[in-house]
Amino acid sequence: MLYPGRFNGRTAIITGGASGLGLASAARITAEGGKVSLWDLNPEALEKARKTVGAAHVVALDISNPEAVEAAAAESLKALGKVDILVNSAGITGATHTVVGYPIDSWRKVMDVNVNGLFYCCRFVVPMMLENGYGRIVNIASVAGKEGNPNASGYSASKAAVLGFTKSLGKELAKSNIMVNAVTPATFESPILDGVPQSHIDYMRSKIPMERFGTADENAAAVCWLASEECSFTTAATLDTSGGRTTY
Repeated sequence: MLYPGRFNGRTAIITGGASGLGLASAARITAEGGKVSLWDLNPEALEKARKTVGAAHVVALDISNPEAVEAAAAESLKALGKVDILVNSAGITGATHTVVGYPIDSWRKVMDVNVNGLFYCCRFVVPMMLENGYGRIVNIASVAGKEGNPNASGYSASKAAVLGFTKSLGKELAKSNIMVNAVTPATFESPILDGVPQSHIDYMRSKIPMERFGTADENAAAVCWLASEECSFTTAATLDTSGGRTTY
């Protein structure tokens, strides 16, 4: 269900915006009256996403590069006029392997994108929100950050770090009318699964009491509530979209 006009006059930067949950969130925000700037590593996918959701602006970048993030934030501010919402959806899974023998390069890359990249985005966008006196930040974590998935230590650790970061930043900004929250989805159909072995996908499905994966649209509904003005007394919090998997 859409809520026409919910994002009238609002602007959003969405990382990982060319596919999956980022794209689904962008589609919903624009359909409800907002303007979006999509950030993604894939230029071709970005141009397709621009047409699909009617994005006002797109930037191709690697969020693990702080200088690129700083430049992209300034570019998006110029294109949008202001930045009200930041959805940090960009992320990678890394290797599927036991800790013994886990590729060090993969570990570093997962942390650089999922943790450092998210930090850089907040580092350079939060000042824009402080200047406006308004902001909504939604960080896409994972149930893996709460429970830990075997053979996915890099991904699990990175998403646990996202939860800790969200709680810290949310408390810092609690009096600034900037809400900072996280979503912890269980597995849902998205391009991030393309590099994951089928055996691991089957394991993750078996852990969900609903016995199905979620959808990007179901998760986007949660993201968009946290990104809206209605979310006015919830911050430094985690919203589960896990089909009953998480227990806390």
